[in-house]
Amino acid sequence: MHYYQTICILSPVIATKANNSSPNAKAVIEIKNLRIVYPGRGPKHPPKIAIKDLTLAVYEGETFGFIGPNGAGKTTTMHVLLGFIQPTAGEAYIFGVNVREPIARQRIGYLPELTYYYKFLTAEELLRFYGRLFSIPQPELDRRIDYLLKLVDLGQVRGKPIKTYSKGMQQRIGIAQALINDPDLLILDEPTSGLDPIGRMKIREIIQRLKSEGKTVFFSSHELGEVETVCDHVAILHEGELKTLGSVQALINQYKMDLEKIFLKVIGYPSAN
Repeated sequence: MHYYQTICILSPVIATKANNSSPNAKAVIEIKNLRIVYPGRGPKHPPKIAIKDLTLAVYEGETFGFIGPNGAGKTTTMHVLLGFIQPTAGEAYIFGVNVREPIARQRIGYLPELTYYYKFLTAEELLRFYGRLFSIPQPELDRRIDYLLKLVDLGQVRGKPIKTYSKGMQQRIGIAQALINDPDLLILDEPTSGLDPIGRMKIREIIQRLKSEGKTVFFSSHELGEVETVCDHVAILHEGELKTLGSVQALINQYKMDLEKIFLKVIGYPSAN
């Protein structure tokens, strides 16, 4: 069972409280009053608030869905966590370390929405390259590569160039790359984007496998059926503002509808009932 710290988020739509009944639960991600403002470019382009005072926490061992329409601020938030951009105000922590400071990258795996690899490399060569960046000893690296290629169902094509892979296969080797260092936290930005139903199913199976291994997974997705299936908790973001936060089951029980309909209702989509 995964636990969640008591957080109360107020919004025009709903105030959600998620309970943490265990004092021993460790926060892997903590975001406190985070604000991101992009500077304006003259009178016709005023400053843009990308994230509005976001507060949430993700706990060890849980799978957390970070969802919202395009432009909601999901990727921006992830980039703050990874240290790619600096917050305008507020704080964010990973493993208790402020993301403004150098953090333990060894413990983090990341899959961006748009991946690019040297496609003349094979899957095995790609994983070996990233493993060496992490200074993984050769015997351990060999074991990790064998395990990960089996995990993502690419063992039989390990020697083929990535340029011959389908979109789904390329996404799966991207997940394997994100796992090469055996991270405690995996951050996935739209891991099923552009995939067919079979490709989405395979990614979902991988996430469920990681969940069963106790990994903490923080990911964004537009495939809300998959989020509902694999996630312990979700946060719904709209126009940079957190609209609701809580366990998937608690939200379904409260609204008496599935996650997709809850999502449409919370963001104020006109046809949502």
